[in-house]
Order: sequence, then C-alpha cells, then structure tokens
Amino acid sequence: MQSSDKPILESLNLFYHESETSGRDSSPTQNSGDVACLFCQEQFDTVEQREDLLRHLAVVHKFVIGDVNLITDLKKYLTYWRQRFLEEDLTNFCSLISTKAKNANKGSEDQYYLLCDVLAEDKTLREFLQKKKLEKVLAQQQREREDENFCRTCLFCREQFTGNRADMFDHMTHDHGFSVGLPDNLVYTDEFLDILQEKLDKLQCLYCERTFKDKTVLKEHMRKKQHKKINPKNRKYDKFYIINYLEMGRSWEVIQAEPDEEVGTETETEDEESWEDWEEAGSQAVCLFCDFSSCVPHKLNAHMQELHDFDLKEVKLRLNLNFYQQIKLINFMRRQIYLGTCFGCGEKFDERRALVEHMHTQQHVDKLPESSAWDQPQYFFPTYENDNLLCQLEDDDNDVEDDTEGASGRSQVIAEDLPYLNTILAHESVRKEILSGDIT
Repeated sequence: MQSSDKPILESLNLFYHESETSGRDSSPTQNSGDVACLFCQEQFDTVEQREDLLRHLAVVHKFVIGDVNLITDLKKYLTYWRQRFLEEDLTNFCSLISTKAKNANKGSEDQYYLLCDVLAEDKTLREFLQKKKLEKVLAQQQREREDENFCRTCLFCREQFTGNRADMFDHMTHDHGFSVGLPDNLVYTDEFLDILQEKLDKLQCLYCERTFKDKTVLKEHMRKKQHKKINPKNRKYDKFYIINYLEMGRSWEVIQAEPDEEVGTETETEDEESWEDWEEAGSQAVCLFCDFSSCVPHKLNAHMQELHDFDLKEVKLRLNLNFYQQIKLINFMRRQIYLGTCFGCGEKFDERRALVEHMHTQQHVDKLPESSAWDQPQYFFPTYENDNLLCQLEDDDNDVEDDTEGASGRSQVIAEDLPYLNTILAHESVRKEILSGDIT
C-alpha cells in the first residue's frame, strides 16, 4: 500500500505494529535490550545508550534523525518507524544528503538518509508523542494531588508531613528559605525529593553541588552563600517541572528568555489597533550587575538570583530593611558599580565586566558593607535618572510604621485633633483681651 493511500493518523497506533510484527524475524527480542535498531537486530537502551544508538545508526546504516532531542519518547518513535520502513521504501520518508570528507578522493562521497519533521508524518508523530507525554504527566500530577498516603520528613528539620505534598514545600519555603517553585508546577515529587535528600546525605550543596566534610559546614555554606535553591543548570531537574512538557522543544529557559508581553483575551481584527508595539516609556528596570532588563519584577528578581546569586528580597529580610533603606542600598550599589568599585572588598576595576566577574568569583555579590557606609542621606538620590528598579520595590505596611521615626531617627510629633470645649475662651472678646495683654 502506498503512503498516499494511507491516512497519516491511521499509522499512529503504536500497538498494532507490535502485535503485527510479533512473529516476524525483524521484531525486537523481548529479553535483550530496550529497543532494536531500525535496520538490524542490535539492541540499545534508549536512556543509557542513547548516544551509542545514534552513533550506530549514523556510522553503520548512514541514517540520521533530525532534532532527536525534541522526541519525547524515543522508544515508541523508533518502534513506529521500524514498522513503517518494513512497509515502504526508505526513500519515501527520508531526504538523501551527500557529504564528502576533507581528505577524501575525488568522486568519493558518503550518502546519508535524514529523517526529520519536514515530513508531515514525522511531525505528526512527534506531536502525538508529545501530547501523550503531557497527558501522562498531568495524570501523574493529579494522582499526587489526590494521594493521601504521602508521608515524609522535611529535608531540613524533623517535622513530618502527611497527605498534601504542597504543605511540605510551603513549609520549606517559608520556614527554611528553600524554594523550588510553586507546588502546582511540580510533578514526580517523590523522585524529586529523593534526589534532593540523597544530595544532602552525601553532604552536597544543592546549588553549587560542592561536597563538604560535615553537615554543619554544609548548612553554614548554604546559609551564607544563599544556596538554598537547586542548580538551574542541572538538566536532571527539568523532569520535575510541568513547564518543560507543555510545548515541543520549549524548555523553561526558552520561555523565560522570551520578551515580556501581555496576551489579550479578545481576538483582534486587521482593522483594530494592536497592543504589541505599545510600550510604556521607562517601564524596563535594569539589573544591578548587567544590562538585562524587564518590566516584570519577579522576572528581574529571578534573573539576579540565578545569574548573580543576589536575592534582593532575602537581603531585605536579612537586614530588616524598611522601604527607604532599600532605596538607599540600591542607589549605593548602583554608585559603586558605576565607579568600578567592589562594595565587598573595595577593589577597583577599569571595566565593569572585570568587576562583575571578580564579584562572582570572590562571592562578593551579597557581601554588603556595614549600614553606616550606605545608610546615608545622599543615597536618597538615584544614581541613574528614571531607575525603575526603585519603582518595583515593595512598600510593606511595616515599613510605613517603622518610618514614622523619620530619616533622622528622631520621633515625629503628629498633631492631635482636640475636641471643642464650651469654655470662657469661646468668647471672642476674652481672646482679644488676652492677646492684647489688657487683663490683669
């Protein structure tokens, strides 16, 4: 049967392939390996031997799979195409690519078969596997939410939690300052917690992943260096976040790198005005250490935490800063970086890049000087005009109450509204006599 006679969606049932080929010589042996090669009987584990499998296909069979990292289930993908290659000729699905080595003789070329999502059937298969993977992950997340048998001890103390997993994550966030994101965005949480617990048992920092000699040194390191978070560059953690399953080829890093935009709820016609090109002047706030900017406060804070290990909110809580002290601290840091001076040690640099690299290497990013150095009236004035980072600061109620002492530290006297009393002073003639001094 030709491919044009067979609808694409009909061939997406992966189960009938297995049943149809169960008695053929070309079917994978059930007890040897994870999946068989597309063209021979050699077995590979698609997880542990992924690179070996791709190398085998390229070297032995001159066959290349495009964007293999975007395939959510490589085993089912290979199972599907193995059967399709038995039904039709390989050239009906693949592009033929000719290559020539640098030192090869004239006329000697290698030809490779390329299978990629340019082919409509391949693209549909990839999208189908992506959808099935997302459905599986969402079903797992729902089971975890409804699971009442959960029982686990906090990673950092002896408090035990049962039932709802979100209670434990909230506890670690608010009581220990350790946040892995919103519990509603997590999946496979038991495995996630097992990995974190194993690292702590091995005396390994969860962020920089260095190993320490004992638990006390590890705890002090994570506290001082503000390493109470996971390493965002560790790809093993991607499995535990729903955002990485939403769209094919779009991880959390790709989504975070996209420019900020507001998505409307109404469909615009061609004649309607578009909001896409509308930007509020000066709405972008710039990072303290580099040129990154964002008009969304939590994105800017996340950037400074992940790339510069600086958490403005944590500094505010640690130093117990009120609103005006936050302003002075930011203006002080802006001024020092503008002058090329490390506020952690006082060393000066000619270039900003060298300064920031020094602060990262020496871990001086959050090594702030004594408050006497920056809690000065001169730092009420911004270093840069229209510094929108100052506009993104949170003005808590406690800050307003604390600031009743004023910038000078002296208590302010607030006039009290006195009730009107019916006394002799109510007579205008008496008041005039008192003021003129005629009463003896």
